[in-house]
Amino acid sequence: MPELTHRRQLLVLAICCMSLLIVSLDNTVLNVALPSMREELDASVAGMQWTLDAYTLVLASLLMLAGSTADRIGRRRVFQAGLALFTLGSLLCSLAPNLESLVAFRMVQAAGGSMLNPVAMSIITNTFTDPRERARAIGAWGGVVGISMAAGPLVGGLLVDSVGWRSIFWLNLPVGLAAILLTWLYIPESRAPKPRRPDPVGQLLVIALLGSLTYAIIEAPSAGWTSPLILGFSALAVLSLAGLLLYEPRRAEPLIDLRFFRSAPFSGATVIAVCAFASLGGFLFLNTLYLQDVRGLSALDAGLYMLPMAAMTLVCAPLAGRLVGSRGPRLPLVIAGIAMGATGVLFAAFEAESSDAMLFAGYVLFGLGFGMVNTPITNTAVSGMPRAQAGVAAAVASTSRQIGQTLGVAVIGAVLAAGVSSASYAEGFVAASRPAWWVIAGCGLCILVVGALTSGVWARETARRTADRLEVRDLDHTPSTAAA
Repeated sequence: MPELTHRRQLLVLAICCMSLLIVSLDNTVLNVALPSMREELDASVAGMQWTLDAYTLVLASLLMLAGSTADRIGRRRVFQAGLALFTLGSLLCSLAPNLESLVAFRMVQAAGGSMLNPVAMSIITNTFTDPRERARAIGAWGGVVGISMAAGPLVGGLLVDSVGWRSIFWLNLPVGLAAILLTWLYIPESRAPKPRRPDPVGQLLVIALLGSLTYAIIEAPSAGWTSPLILGFSALAVLSLAGLLLYEPRRAEPLIDLRFFRSAPFSGATVIAVCAFASLGGFLFLNTLYLQDVRGLSALDAGLYMLPMAAMTLVCAPLAGRLVGSRGPRLPLVIAGIAMGATGVLFAAFEAESSDAMLFAGYVLFGLGFGMVNTPITNTAVSGMPRAQAGVAAAVASTSRQIGQTLGVAVIGAVLAAGVSSASYAEGFVAASRPAWWVIAGCGLCILVVGALTSGVWARETARRTADRLEVRDLDHTPSTAAA
C-alpha cells in the first residue's frame, strides 16, 4: 500500500469504522428487539439464541478465509464485496416471513460481515505503520463499538416501539451503500507480497467444529445432554478439533497458522477475546430478556437502562488505546478483568437486580471493563506479526471474538433454559440466571490472570521470536518452493 497523507489516513480509518459501525449496531439493536421478534415469530429461548448465533457462527467460520483471501486478491475488493453482501442480507432479514427464514438471512449477513472487520483491520494496520499511531487508530476503532452500544439500544428501542422490529435492519442500508462508494473512491488497493493459498480442508474442519459445538450446547437443554443427537454432535466437534491440530501443521500455507500461538501475547489475546466476548454476548442476552420480560419495560426503556454501560464503553475504548500506546496492554487488561469479574459477582452473589442503584453499578462496571479490553486484544494480535500476514492475524483475533460471543450466547442461554420453564418464565428468571452470572465472573477472572501473564517481558520476547520465525519461513517459501 502506498504511503498516504495524514488526512487520507484518517479518511481511510473513518471508512473502515463505518463497516464496524453497521456490524456492531446490528448486534446491539437485535438484542433489544429479541422479545418482539420472539412474540411475532412464536420462538423459544433456543430460537432467539439461533437468531444471534447463526450470525456469529458463520462469521467465526469464515473470518480467516476472508482475511487470507483479501491478502491474496486485494483488500479493497473483498471489503467492497463484504459491504454489498451485508447490505443485501440486511434487506432480506427485514423481509423474513418466519424464524427459519430470518436465521437463514442472518447467515447471508454474516457471510458479508466476515469480509469486513478483519479486512478493515488489515487495511488500518497497513495504513498506520507507526506503532503509536496504530494503537491510537485501533483505539478509535474500538470506540466505534461504544458508539454502537450507546446508539443501538436507543435507536433500536425507538424503532421497535414505533415501527416494528423489521425496521432495525433498515439502519444498515444507507450506511452500507455509502461505505461502498467511499471505499471505491478513497481506499487504495493492497495485497500481501506472498499471500497464503486456499485451504479448503481446514475451512471445512473449522465449520464442522464450530457448527457442531454450538448446536450441541444450544439444543442440549431440550434434547437432553446424553441424547444420541447431542453426543453425536459433541463427538463431531472433538474429531474436527483433532483433525485441525493434526492436519494444519502439515501444510506449508495453512488456514490457521499454529505458529502464531507460539507468541504468548497472541495466544493470550485469543483467550481474552473469547472470554470478553462470551461475557458480552451473555450479558446482553440476559439483560435484554430480564428488562423486557421480567420488569416489563418497553424496548426503548430497556435501551435507556443499559445506556450507562454503553457510555462507559464509549469513553474507555479511546482511553485504552492511549494506554496501550504509552504503557502497553497490561494495565487496561487488568482493569478489564477486575471490572468484568466484579460485574458477574455483583449479579450472582449480591442480587444486583434488586435495586436500580445496584443494577446501574453493574452496567457501569461492565462498560468500563469491556471498553478497556477490546483495544489491547486487537493491538496485541497484529503487533509484532509480519505486515504481509496482517489479514490472517487480524482474522484470528476477530474469529476469537465471534467464537466467544457464539459460545457466550449458547452456554448462558442453555443455562437459563435449563433453569426456567415456560409456565414460570418471569418468576424463575432471576434465580435461573445466577449460574450464568457466575460464568461471566469466571470469564472476568480469566481475563485478569491471562492478561497479567502474557503482557510482561517474557511474553514480549516470545512475540519477537515468533515474528522472526514467521518472516524467515515466509521468505523461504518462494512461489517455486510453495508449488513443490
